Amino acid sequence: MTETATNELDDSFHVFDTTLRDGAQREGINLTVADKLAIARHLDDFGVGFIEGGWPGANPRDTEFFARAQAEIDFRHAQLVAFGATRRAGAKASEDPQVQALLASGAPVITLVAKSHDRHVELALRTTLDENLEMVRDTVSHLREQGRRVFVDCEHFFDGYRANPEYAKAVVRAASDAGADVVILCDTNGGMLPAQIHAVVATVLADTGARLGIHAQDDTGCAVANTLAAVDAGATHVQCTANGYGERVGNANLFPVVAALELKYGKKVLPDGRLRETTRISHAIAEVVNLTPSTHQPYVGVSAFAHKAGLHASAIKVDPDLYQHIDPELVGNTMRMLVSDMAGRASIELKGKELGIDLGGDRELVGRVVERVKERELRGYTYEAADASFEILLRGEVEGRPLKYFDVESWRAIVEDRPDGTHANEATVKLWAKKERIVATAEGNGPVNALDRALRVALEKIYPQLAALELVDYKVRILEGKHGTSSTTRVLISTSDGSGEWSTVGVADNVIAASWQALEDAYTYGLLRAGVEAP
Repeated sequence: MTETATNELDDSFHVFDTTLRDGAQREGINLTVADKLAIARHLDDFGVGFIEGGWPGANPRDTEFFARAQAEIDFRHAQLVAFGATRRAGAKASEDPQVQALLASGAPVITLVAKSHDRHVELALRTTLDENLEMVRDTVSHLREQGRRVFVDCEHFFDGYRANPEYAKAVVRAASDAGADVVILCDTNGGMLPAQIHAVVATVLADTGARLGIHAQDDTGCAVANTLAAVDAGATHVQCTANGYGERVGNANLFPVVAALELKYGKKVLPDGRLRETTRISHAIAEVVNLTPSTHQPYVGVSAFAHKAGLHASAIKVDPDLYQHIDPELVGNTMRMLVSDMAGRASIELKGKELGIDLGGDRELVGRVVERVKERELRGYTYEAADASFEILLRGEVEGRPLKYFDVESWRAIVEDRPDGTHANEATVKLWAKKERIVATAEGNGPVNALDRALRVALEKIYPQLAALELVDYKVRILEGKHGTSSTTRVLISTSDGSGEWSTVGVADNVIAASWQALEDAYTYGLLRAGVEAP
């Protein structure tokens, strides 16, 4: 821990994050030093006890990270951890260059990876089983003599235990007896199941008396369950990564592990008030690594507390706990009602409340909206993915007239195929806004882009608020049909005004017409968000 760091928790249970080291091995993640510093700040803000920053000396980036992290980050909760290996066979830890690099990192805590599978010792390290034990003892002892706290990761422990349990336990004893604070049992291949993890951890704990931790990979989809099974068996140190990032299919996901420990086990593993930051921290780290957050991730996904079925909505209207295992606000998330052809009256009423629209207990109005939604979804619309289009529909029904800021007279898009193989895209829009007839023409890099630009040109003079709007995503899906290329097309458009995003939907027998519908809704909702009163 840096001199300025303060940890409100005692040392009886560790939340150890290895996103910057093990998580960075995920395919598609390539972290710069600036990225690693940003993630370290988020993790410290979340309140984890330990942040494993990488392998100093193994590459210049990790060496630079440790130097900058200790100079630039005022750690409030976390201790910085350097990762490395035991000394080489036949050498002395005090003379091993990579052990010296660990000390030079300045990290107050060092995690050593050690071989605990006999075949790995003989085939990968090419040394004897006894020499491997001495490598563990010598390296741990030397680092402890230098005033560093030491954790030891027993690589491939569970496979090694299956092949030679006595030797695997001998590695644990060697590390613990030499002064390692925690010995972590690693399911490096990720092939174990919860019952197996529980049995092995309980046995090793009883036979060695060492303080044990767990590091679980997710190759069976059981990393979180395996981690909790190890805790049940007596492990008091859990190694995880943010959002489950890691090699192959990933590691135990930090956020559901911590949420389960706090909310299901009643263990205090984060400082006061930090659990409510779970969703924010998860999404912030996803932004840094440039990966879209998983919408269906437990606890923090935008769909984690989303309800679609009418039966669920009816129960939630009475008591949200009937179909939710926790209050979403405990982890900084929110409940969402999805509107679809499964919607019943309760779904519509709750969605209206969510949008700030008072339906006033009007059963006839609610029934009309339900039927309208079901009829339109039968035609291909999808309102669970297009909240903005649903709000426009709902407000129109509540007010007894469509929500309109402009009336479209006509539009057209032309694609010209030129002899040189290039294409010209031009669109013309004719509409009425505030009693003024406007004709606008624009070019674009496609017919939809040309229509978007023409609509913007036509409306910005009347509604300058639209200048902030930007189309940020565009999805096309050809729906099931019986007429080949004339099948129904659904378009979803996401739009941003710089402070938020919304999605709109259009459905028609061709992609341009469907796109136009979604664009109309996007601009209408943008004006509604801007507080513009409809004429």
